[in-house]
Amino acid sequence: MSGIDASGLMAMRGAVLARSEALQKVAKDSDATRAAAPIGAGFGQMLSEVNTLQAKANTASEAFERGDQTDIASVMLARQKASISFEATLQVRNKLLSAYRDIMNMPA
Repeated sequence: MSGIDASGLMAMRGAVLARSEALQKVAKDSDATRAAAPIGAGFGQMLSEVNTLQAKANTASEAFERGDQTDIASVMLARQKASISFEATLQVRNKLLSAYRDIMNMPA
């Protein structure tokens, strides 16, 4: 073989095996995570989490307005988390409605 000696080839083989093992571990971990989540509770649970984030953001804002909390950064971070989670949930809902409409408009 030109350009690659036996030690270089063995090093490449070791790197490929290490990556393969890492990918298998990630796949196994994601399968376990998916299996642990209850089926059908996904969207409802997501709505509940969005509601919790919004409640925390409102509580932080009210505390800041009363002067109980002086850290504006944590208040703004809580508001942004709530806003982003709401926007993401809204986009998921829109995609679900679009898919439902497409299915309902299919010819029989």
